[in-house]
Amino acid sequence: MALAAMATPMLAFAQSADPVRWQLNMGRGVTPLSNNAYDAHMLALWICLGIGVAVFIAMGIAMFRFRKSRGAVADTKFVHNTRLEIVWTLIPVILLVAMAAPATTKLVKMYDHRDSEMTVKVTGYQWMWEYEYLGEDVSFVSRLDREHDRIRQSGIVPGHDEHPTYLLEVDNELVLPVDTKVRFVITADDVIHSWWVPALGWKQDAVPGIINEAWADIDTPGIYRGQCAELCGKDHGFMPIVVRAVPKEEFQQWLAARKAGADVATAVPQSARPSTESTTQTDPAAAVAVAR
Repeated sequence: MALAAMATPMLAFAQSADPVRWQLNMGRGVTPLSNNAYDAHMLALWICLGIGVAVFIAMGIAMFRFRKSRGAVADTKFVHNTRLEIVWTLIPVILLVAMAAPATTKLVKMYDHRDSEMTVKVTGYQWMWEYEYLGEDVSFVSRLDREHDRIRQSGIVPGHDEHPTYLLEVDNELVLPVDTKVRFVITADDVIHSWWVPALGWKQDAVPGIINEAWADIDTPGIYRGQCAELCGKDHGFMPIVVRAVPKEEFQQWLAARKAGADVATAVPQSARPSTESTTQTDPAAAVAVAR
């Protein structure tokens, strides 16, 4: 069992950013912040595992060698040994400092938004997200895919084969370039929401009247999904987030097409879109008006 426990963390290296069935560890993610969180988690896990193994070995030796049937007599000098008490006080302090030092450095880095190459404003509504690319005159509303919304209200129980991403598709994806430091400013218009994509390595509350900040630098193209992580009303569970990370050249093409008024879905190559993706468009002004 000890060997199996030691091997468990190694499985994480083969796991994708998004969760999968029977996953035993957190995913590494696709941003520097998610990698920092993963490294801090693994450091703490290995330390805890080492402590657990040492304690159970000591308990086993004590129960076997110093049991009553062997005539063992309590050693009062061991319990009140000053040197031992100093040692087992210093060891935990050293371990805590070893974990706190890198954790503090990485925590400070989470809030360092300097040198961002672009800014995206995220606004939460009941129950949708509005994305605005600041300085680019591009904004749109992203809500649950209409086909998925129809299915969930129809009472039909969809199968995994037909809808592998059921309730995790949207009509308008947030498209971002890879290898680009993107600053997010996050707020809400009605109640508290929380914007969360696990592969990015952070979640940030969207609070009415308050601007919260975060950043991401995605290193791998792909589709990364998340959901609202704050109970925000009856349709809280139907407020997905889909981030599509694409190469910089492809992002510029998408942005130019969006500025020209083209369908946001047509700006993404057909081969890159999943078959379950809906191309239904929502007028941002109308959707925001309804949300309000």
